[in-house]
Amino acid sequence: MMSSLSQNKLKGYLRSDGRKGIRNVVVIAYLVECAHHVAREIMMHFHGQPVQLIGFGGCYPNAYADKMMNALCTHPNVGAVLLVSLGCESFNRKRLYQTIEESGRPVKLLGIQAIGGTKKTIADGIEFISSALDEIKKVPVVDLEVSELVVGVVSGGSDATSGITANPAAGKAFDIIVKKGGTAIFENIGEMIGLDDLISERGVTPELRGELKKAMEKSARYYTIMGHGSFAPGNAEGGLTTQEEKGIGAYYKGGTAPISGIIKPADIPLHKGLYLMDIVPDGEPRFGFPNVNDSSEIVELIASGAHCVLFTTGRGSVVGSAISPVIKICANPDTYKRMQDDMDINAGKILSEEVSVNEVGEEIFDKIISVASCVPSCSEGLGHQEFVLGYKTFEPIGPSCQP
Repeated sequence: MMSSLSQNKLKGYLRSDGRKGIRNVVVIAYLVECAHHVAREIMMHFHGQPVQLIGFGGCYPNAYADKMMNALCTHPNVGAVLLVSLGCESFNRKRLYQTIEESGRPVKLLGIQAIGGTKKTIADGIEFISSALDEIKKVPVVDLEVSELVVGVVSGGSDATSGITANPAAGKAFDIIVKKGGTAIFENIGEMIGLDDLISERGVTPELRGELKKAMEKSARYYTIMGHGSFAPGNAEGGLTTQEEKGIGAYYKGGTAPISGIIKPADIPLHKGLYLMDIVPDGEPRFGFPNVNDSSEIVELIASGAHCVLFTTGRGSVVGSAISPVIKICANPDTYKRMQDDMDINAGKILSEEVSVNEVGEEIFDKIISVASCVPSCSEGLGHQEFVLGYKTFEPIGPSCQP
């Protein structure tokens, strides 16, 4: 039985586009690595307050990073934004500023070169953040239905228990969310190589099934060219034997609902339901060695609107994220004993205490409701605000992807 918590009426922060957030944070965004230190110094002045740091470290144009930053700075969990620019980077800062301004959020753009250096920019930034913290208190707080929630899921530090405890339990929670009219997003098709038919047959239209098939084939081709798959030494040390075993376990994170669409990072689902996110870059591999990265995957889910992100792990992970809370689901009971301060859910009790997958799935759903009710997740409480944004290349999705 789900607890009475899941029956409670939620409250959300209403944004001008009609979306509602479960957090109301001020974001400081640096637009080139040269502005990172200044942005961080401003953020550190507000330790313990809802001020978080994100940014893009590159200097050259990148359509992916541009789309991601525009989506992140107008995420429903974000109430105000400070942009910190050096002044000569290639990032389209004026367009990002305009996007944020048009969203109705307080925003300021600081150019370090124009202002006159580090100290002056930090002082100006502190002044703006102080006023923004007062301003976001005026954001209307309204009722929020479970059907309005968007939840993502990733995995990291998988071991032999992941595919039989945490991942299927997360899938059960996804089934509950979808049944209640919400939106759930799973990803990492790079882990699920070889499961093309299982994934594609779940598409709600023949056209979508074809798009799912093509995405899976692209993933296999990409990792063949790269010369590796999503299988780390730590996975083997944790008892996983093959890429296929890991992939099957990863597949169960998505639950059993039909797949309503396929999206790419920073695409917003047009309808309710279950979505698969294609995180594998289009075209030939470029920009060095863009392997799967847990933190960047979390950010990609958030850019597509995720209010919070489930994170399943067997070996253990401590990462959280800026903007949206991360909920840790530990697959291995021994890992949970060692790292329980970082873990929200002990899915390992499926093995050690004979608790059912369904029961843990319901516990995960209740935890989502708790976190959506402003109760901090473990990573939030510990101050984790990891953020990674690099270089990728994507082609726009077609109409068949979101039927």
